[in-house]
Amino acid sequence: MKKLINDPQNVVVESVRGFAVAHSDHVTVHEDPMFVARAEKKEDGKVALISGGGSGHEPLHAGFVGFGMLDAAVPGAVFTSPTPDPILAATQDVDRGAGVLHIVKNYTGDVLNFETAAELAEAEDIKVTSVIVNDDVAVEDSLYTAGRRGVAGTMLVEKIAGAAAERGDDLESVTAVAQRVIDNVRSMGVALSACTVPHAGTPSFELAEDEVEIGIGIHGEPGRHRIPMATADDITDQLVDPILKDLDLKDGDKTIVLVNGMGGTPLSELYIVYGRVAKRLKDLGVDVTRSLVGSYVTSLEMQGCSVTVLRADDEMIDLYDAPVNTVAYRKGM
Repeated sequence: MKKLINDPQNVVVESVRGFAVAHSDHVTVHEDPMFVARAEKKEDGKVALISGGGSGHEPLHAGFVGFGMLDAAVPGAVFTSPTPDPILAATQDVDRGAGVLHIVKNYTGDVLNFETAAELAEAEDIKVTSVIVNDDVAVEDSLYTAGRRGVAGTMLVEKIAGAAAERGDDLESVTAVAQRVIDNVRSMGVALSACTVPHAGTPSFELAEDEVEIGIGIHGEPGRHRIPMATADDITDQLVDPILKDLDLKDGDKTIVLVNGMGGTPLSELYIVYGRVAKRLKDLGVDVTRSLVGSYVTSLEMQGCSVTVLRADDEMIDLYDAPVNTVAYRKGM
């Protein structure tokens, strides 16, 4: 294992400390317990958004803390849910009287620990609602979940719900728009290689040189099947087909499309994939109204990508277009 680390047991702490120093204009880091929050003064009366989960998916979630997205993010150890204590501390820190929305990816540890933190916060008279992101169409259950996994669609939930909170929507309305995104977003990924968790020191799974895994999870969970290495178009079709079947898109539907790198994939390859996705949707008469290409929800250094399609209404598109200013995603400021 070759990684730019000091101690495998301290990777997250050292990384978050470096992140705080590099981006002190955007974020502040609390270490005991650990969470990342906005650096600017919080507005009284604004609904706050918190997300979090195991580290290793950067820039998700800490990179999306800032104006127009999250108010705080709670990083756990690599591929491991944070405990309730830092989630509660973050909830207490960002609440300004309008309540807090927890955006939770559908992994068993994340769901249970956010639920516990929400119960503790409510005992202190903090209003908390939660949504569970489950956009992965690859499998219904995995080693980590009951039901579908939460993957790159999480970014679109955070962006759109964050814009709703920023414009002054109340907690019920922000929660409703977040759930509407979840109900209409689907993703599927592929791995060309495995990643190596620092404290494990070995790849999370084995792939032959001429194999790829279709439907892989962001922690290296198994997908639907393995196939021989093929062209970008062929592989992309195997990601798009299940999404189209599940979403049942119709001629004239509007969509937001995210082609997301898993950490070790060049941007040039992601654009090849995006070109195929756009063609497939155009052939169906589906309008790709907005698009985003880049590495936003990664799996350490895994080679591969995921495709996310959101069937979007006009309000979602307006909220997606709203200004945002975070370390990892900025526009319209």
